[in-house]
Amino acid sequence: MSILLKTIESIKPLDKEVMEKTQARLDNLTKPPGSLGVLERIAKQIAGITGQVVPDQPRKSVILMAGDHGVVAEGVSAFPQEVTPQMILNFINGGAAINVLTKHAGAAISLVDIGVAQDLPDMSGLIKRKIAYGTKNMTQGPAMSKEEAVKALEIGIDIVSQQIDKGIGLVGMGEMGIGNTTPSAAILSVLGEIAPTEAVGRGTGVDNSGLSRKISAVEKAIAVNKPDAGDALDVLAKVGGLEIAGLAGVVLGAAAKRVPVLVDGFISAVAALVAVFMAPGAKEYLIGSHLSVEPGHNKALELMELESMLRMDMRLGEGTGAALGMMMVDASLKVLREMATFDDAGVAKE
Repeated sequence: MSILLKTIESIKPLDKEVMEKTQARLDNLTKPPGSLGVLERIAKQIAGITGQVVPDQPRKSVILMAGDHGVVAEGVSAFPQEVTPQMILNFINGGAAINVLTKHAGAAISLVDIGVAQDLPDMSGLIKRKIAYGTKNMTQGPAMSKEEAVKALEIGIDIVSQQIDKGIGLVGMGEMGIGNTTPSAAILSVLGEIAPTEAVGRGTGVDNSGLSRKISAVEKAIAVNKPDAGDALDVLAKVGGLEIAGLAGVVLGAAAKRVPVLVDGFISAVAALVAVFMAPGAKEYLIGSHLSVEPGHNKALELMELESMLRMDMRLGEGTGAALGMMMVDASLKVLREMATFDDAGVAKE
């Protein structure tokens, strides 16, 4: 049995009995029942994931997958492909938004070259797992082979599994890849059965003509490749990206090991959507962080019945929203652990 299939088969439902006990504790804390809203729902979900009525504060890591995209030849991005390796160097040097926010959240960063179009030097903090020098131009044919897509998924599974085995208990999704909102929109259009015009947004900030090129590229890629909406792997290979596949693997690997995953922005949400189409049970392990201004983000979340905790008009990616969401998860577990019960505080419950 392949690593991918074994991982999918290992994903089990949340522990409902534990969740009931956690709910009872939440209802007995010194507050009106349900008055902390999302914080209570997160605490209960993580209890069901971990099997702990009062879960420990988790060690945290953002896994940031980097890859390039052949479709940039269609003029779909406001930035050249050279920005991908340049930003990787910025991540390594600690100068990007994700560095600031993970430091603030007390989280580590794992930066993975899964498909950057250039060779990168050996650097501390960079995990080299390159499958190809970017995907092919999906308007001309498949972005990658099914074998490459499976390999990328299994790299994501492997990396998150290694981290969990070393004690990581909360994973954030992050990505870097110039042009990657275009394949994300294509995947969403096919799996969500929505028109490309509804799935495509401005990404890094393309103008109206750039937006038209993106829509045309997605329409052409779908017409040329005819991805099968009933086969998420087929869709991923034909109109996806290596870093998108890697992140889908992260979701599957974390779910199989009963660790929650914070979904970042549009690209991460589409990667999570691929994982959920492959393994519906993975949905229970996902936590929405923020709602991006990218129009397809909310559509992807709706397909997974996920809600975002934060609305901050962000559209950066990198895992920045996931890093902010980690602080909300910490808060939810501290409420569960540290608040007094009515009996503890000597407060009348009724």
